[in-house]
Amino acid sequence: MSLALSARLARRELRGGLRGFRIFLACLVLGVAAIAGVGSVRSGIEAGLANEGAALLGGDAEMEFTYRFADDAERRWMAQTAVAVSEVADFRSMAVRGDVRALTQVKAVDDAYPLVGQVALDPTLPLDQALAGQDGLPGAVLDPLLIDQMELSPGETFRLGTQDFVLMAALTNEPDSAGDGFALGPRTLVTREALENSGLLAPGSLFSSKYRLLLPEGHQLEPLKQEAQDLFANSGLRWRDARNGAPGIATFVERLGAFLILVGLSGLAVGGVGVSAAVRAYLAGKTSVIATLRSLGADRRTVFQVYFIQIGVLSLVGITLGLLLGGLVPVLLGPVIAAQLPVPAAFGLYPAPLIEAAIYGALTALIFTLWPLARTGEVRAATLFRDAMAGAKLLPPLPFVAITLLLAAALVAVAVAFSGTVTLTLWTAGGVVLSLVILAIAALALRALARRVAPWTRGRPALRWAVAAIGSARDEATPVVLSLGLGLTVLAAVGQIDGNLRNAIAQDLPGKAPSFFFVDIQRDQIDGFLDRLTTDDAVSRTEHAPMLRGVITQINDRPATEVAGDHWVVTGDRGVTYADALPATTRITAGEWWGEGYDGAPQISFAAEEAEEMGLSLGDSMTINILGRDITGTITSFREVDFSTAGMGFVLAMNEAALRGAPHSFIATVYAEEGAEAAILRDQTNSYPNITAIRVRDAIDRVTVLMEGIANATRWGAAATLLTGFLVLIGAAAAGAPARAYEAAVLKTLGATRPRILSSFALRSALLGGGAALVALFAGIAGGWAVMRFVMESEFTVIWGSALGIVAGGVVATLLAGFGFAWAALGTKPVHTLRARE
Repeated sequence: MSLALSARLARRELRGGLRGFRIFLACLVLGVAAIAGVGSVRSGIEAGLANEGAALLGGDAEMEFTYRFADDAERRWMAQTAVAVSEVADFRSMAVRGDVRALTQVKAVDDAYPLVGQVALDPTLPLDQALAGQDGLPGAVLDPLLIDQMELSPGETFRLGTQDFVLMAALTNEPDSAGDGFALGPRTLVTREALENSGLLAPGSLFSSKYRLLLPEGHQLEPLKQEAQDLFANSGLRWRDARNGAPGIATFVERLGAFLILVGLSGLAVGGVGVSAAVRAYLAGKTSVIATLRSLGADRRTVFQVYFIQIGVLSLVGITLGLLLGGLVPVLLGPVIAAQLPVPAAFGLYPAPLIEAAIYGALTALIFTLWPLARTGEVRAATLFRDAMAGAKLLPPLPFVAITLLLAAALVAVAVAFSGTVTLTLWTAGGVVLSLVILAIAALALRALARRVAPWTRGRPALRWAVAAIGSARDEATPVVLSLGLGLTVLAAVGQIDGNLRNAIAQDLPGKAPSFFFVDIQRDQIDGFLDRLTTDDAVSRTEHAPMLRGVITQINDRPATEVAGDHWVVTGDRGVTYADALPATTRITAGEWWGEGYDGAPQISFAAEEAEEMGLSLGDSMTINILGRDITGTITSFREVDFSTAGMGFVLAMNEAALRGAPHSFIATVYAEEGAEAAILRDQTNSYPNITAIRVRDAIDRVTVLMEGIANATRWGAAATLLTGFLVLIGAAAAGAPARAYEAAVLKTLGATRPRILSSFALRSALLGGGAALVALFAGIAGGWAVMRFVMESEFTVIWGSALGIVAGGVVATLLAGFGFAWAALGTKPVHTLRARE
């Protein structure tokens, strides 16, 4: 028979409506909509960042240097190239008012700032007037949070370093704040000239200078970037431009979006289980139709084509509805979403995320419908008159198995291509497949266990009926365990990962981390600084080291990024230290330390783990640009560096003779009792006003707030997966409603009361939900352990509160799904049900 005939038969059957396919469509729509919605929000943020790149950056382009300001040649080039230039110095310092001290991120600006955008102050006044100050003191504007911390009011004074400032206004809008990245302290805005006598920008102090360029009309950014990098190749220059005004935020949004889409794919896999169950139930209900077609001469291919076309059309409908929902909701709720974002967003209909979601939806629909359709072709016509699927083999013909596996591989490959995170995607795909396998085995085991324990339930009719139903040939267990179990597995894994990260940051890290980081300690201050600490019994340990910042520009005479790719060590400037004798706390893992008194060619000791990731070997050469000067050394040793304790750790150390002459300062970590921290901070900052103290507990609080937003996003993604699983449960309950009605009718006829029948249905739902939840619990814990151990490389502890909540949620979900249809079954008169059955 021809394809045209199959299409005509399929069209005629579709006239009967969507009965039997509502859950099919709901699962597909929800899964596609979730992926399309996440992708559309991500595209909207990326478009907003691109459209407002100049405002976020503070200019069309930016040249940044560490530890120094631009030299005469660099300034001349900027003046010749740009129509306007603004110089900004950015660094951390301590704002002091009496005994109150607070960490702040200082931005020292010139008269041209801001080149793009507007600064908003409260009370409203021009920025230049605010920074001019009053009563002979320079002015400053502060973030409202810092004003509250220091209990300041306009007109009152505070100190930065050795310079007094008068607070003129609160900083309510900083146009280039998003481009500055994550800061440990709230913002202070002052003029560069006002800091001349503060002691904060001394040689060796840790600061960065940024030169924002306003370029003439018709400028080309890429040629200009290449020209600057060629002219100042060995200067430590870092270039940014309006094409990516806030690279840190853009990268974060991209990675979070990719992760949420992977969570959405897990939800689509849950929906796929529902799709498969809906197809099986639909085909089972078409027994007489399929049997008639076979009796009239339709071959297996024709039957397959008829129902493949029907399901294909409905899949297209579901995908289209999902795309409309996922694409339009971000547009309609754009103002609400944008108000919650710290960055600009331009919400609209973006083709790329919609195409991505459509591909995911089509592949998922194919994977989960092909198998039941293929099995139908293996059933003989005579068997179909009895039960559409009972006579089918467990596996379809091998060609269909191969096609299904190829489609699954294609889905993973597409996910890798779209997400850009190979490792995370493979982990997610492997976790979903493994979870499905475990849940399928668990469903079989649950049925076998139900049959085994059935004899022990004599005397307990409600329990006996429930156990018998679970172990029956109708196989109610598999769709429930697969759908609910996978949804709960995703939720359980997210809960375990979130809980362990929070524990690591809020509980474990403070116990390992130092109380303070002190930076910008000058060489003539370090001895006095340490004397104050060694006489304090509340101080258990101190560590100090010389501190420089450098950019790794070359490895083995090749650009560092060609060798190490986008590894974090080569994507920006890094802390560099030097030492003569081998420090007592340093453990060499390979090679040899240069030894005390070494005064030869520069040698490098590199962090062992990062060296392995970058593919470095002993004997490799490395060029580091420090203060515009290139220093090339040879890697002679690898050493163990543990960054997880938030203590002092340098990825790169050199021999003392190589760096001793460069201007630099010292950093120190102090481990002390919490009650002594205030006195240590007061004494050190009073004695050395230029020193900046970073209280680790405050930094942890800021990171915790950032993590809260990430955790909320992942919870919403996991909740969408669970909602899909609940829809599948409803579908499974709906498919089993006729069987429950018949069962209730028989039991009523035999004298069973309504409460006893209802309790039997409730026990059945609770046992299935509890079984699915227990399997999901262990699978989720295993998934959380794997991510923490191999991806996060951190310790893992079971978060039992979250884990037990998963079990309770599974039981409640199945009870809710089952009760609605059970109640309807109980309301049917036995005579009507039994007559219809006959």
